[in-house]
Amino acid sequence: MRMPLTSQHGFTLVEMIVVIVITGIIAGMVAIFIRAPVQGYVDSARRAEMTDIADTALRRMARDLRTAVPNSVRVSGTSVEFLPTSDGGRYRIADVGGAHCGGTAMGDALSFDPADPVDTCFDIVGRPIDFTTGDTIVIGSTQSDGSLPYMTAAAGGVSRTIAAAGVGTGKTTVKISSTQQYPASSELPGSRFEVVPGDQQAVTYACENFVTVNGDGTGTLTRYWHYGFNNPQVALPGGTSARLADKISGCSFVYDVNNRRNSLLAVTLTITRGSESVSLYQEIHINNVP
Repeated sequence: MRMPLTSQHGFTLVEMIVVIVITGIIAGMVAIFIRAPVQGYVDSARRAEMTDIADTALRRMARDLRTAVPNSVRVSGTSVEFLPTSDGGRYRIADVGGAHCGGTAMGDALSFDPADPVDTCFDIVGRPIDFTTGDTIVIGSTQSDGSLPYMTAAAGGVSRTIAAAGVGTGKTTVKISSTQQYPASSELPGSRFEVVPGDQQAVTYACENFVTVNGDGTGTLTRYWHYGFNNPQVALPGGTSARLADKISGCSFVYDVNNRRNSLLAVTLTITRGSESVSLYQEIHINNVP
């Protein structure tokens, strides 16, 4: 049965336009009130991310530098270089007789006497040490500008490479590959030596190309390692590298080379994103007692 036409109803065009206008007004008002909290959340998340990146980079750098060979830290512009250590021990200073690792009169004691033949073997006082190919030992690093620890061949240097015969686990003797005697000035009361790992060698942290473009930093903080030993220092030495932070707009390293025993490396790192910057400052204690 058909309904009368007079009983059918619907929306007119005017009513639909009024509803759309009212809905738009309500949506606009809601957007105004929501925009500020949403923008605040985005800004907070960006600041937290920048802070986390800078903090992680500085913590990694501090952890590395606390293992540095004494007096091996050196700064060149916006890069800092050092020799990391993987182990260490004490060398014997007096011959006790019996079988000698070197098969000479100086035996298992390390000789610093320039009148003696070049001493390439000595006993470790204490627990055995594992040596791998490319490892280097440093004895008596007392020069605060970091030059001598990087010299593995020169007569005045205090670094020596472990010989192939000295590589292995649980070693009680150190065998070095050198034609140069350790200088007498490197013999110190502590009788200590540090082991620089062959898979790391010297390490450099370098800030590169840091400026601000369109509200973002363009620089990077990069860690370089396994490039050998350079004397003098090279700001960007090559080797293996890994990026620790980006969007850097400012970076500085301040180090007092005149403090021969304990010093501080002051690091400032600034990251800029979205025209907003976060700066972190950290002082890293450097123990220069050989």
